[in-house]
Amino acid sequence: MGVDNYAVQVEQLGKTFDAVVAVDHLSFDVQSGEIFGLLGPNGAGKTTTIRILMDIIKPDSGRARVLGHPPGAARARIGYLPEERGLYRGLSVEEALTYLARLKGMSAPAARQRARELLERVELGEWARRKVQELSRGMQQKAQIIASIIHDPDLVILDEPFQGLDPVNVEVVRNLIRDLRVQGKTIILSAHEMSQVEALCERIALVHHGRAVLYGALTDIKKQFAPNAIEIAPPLDLTGWREVVRVEARHQRQRVYLQPEIAPRDFLRALLERGLSVEQFAMASASLEEIFVAVVKDGANHV
Repeated sequence: MGVDNYAVQVEQLGKTFDAVVAVDHLSFDVQSGEIFGLLGPNGAGKTTTIRILMDIIKPDSGRARVLGHPPGAARARIGYLPEERGLYRGLSVEEALTYLARLKGMSAPAARQRARELLERVELGEWARRKVQELSRGMQQKAQIIASIIHDPDLVILDEPFQGLDPVNVEVVRNLIRDLRVQGKTIILSAHEMSQVEALCERIALVHHGRAVLYGALTDIKKQFAPNAIEIAPPLDLTGWREVVRVEARHQRQRVYLQPEIAPRDFLRALLERGLSVEQFAMASASLEEIFVAVVKDGANHV
């Protein structure tokens, strides 16, 4: 893949604060036009990495390129939702967004029109002329997301975009992120809601202690961590079966963990030979949340 197909390239990045190593020889690429998940537990080095990409802080070693340039050179083409939120609380929502858009080089009429369109898009149109301080936490979060994309950036970096949102507004923001991708934008998504990352991202980097411990296509990572288990319905009484390690109830189904030497197809054959009714039978896969917890607890370098 050529350089032009990468929106972000991080090579052997390092950053230390006093005696604390925040980023440790970190490398990953973000392809143009993708939604990329940058994940990790608190203190893993994600925010430090993002601040390096934004040219807020300088790395001690390694290098990063953003939209084909060193960090900072393409700042006008980047939208950033920071970990620390902050809109001018005494201004109306429309005024605050228009002001921020003008700082990014937009004319006042264009900024105002764009603010109104985006506020309608996230169901805040009726609140455009209300003061920011009157908005609920979730409403302020959506307004903050608008502030990060109002200037129509090519690269959008979202640090915890689902924070403080109820399920309805999570769906609103998730659809907005998908729309950005359809428009050809590149999105870096840093979030703790693994189900949202799993729904949106095709590739991820899981950072732990400043290093990428998992990196690549989510489908490949899930195959790597796939348990020797199947999901079946309706639930069966498998007490005493030597092939079975344990069983977990899952709604109207059950997940059956098999002994390592047992092939799922052989287990299905055994079920049918004993006359048991099996309406659904599928290979089980590990969720991203399960993988996240397992890798972080293990602490090993899986890359």
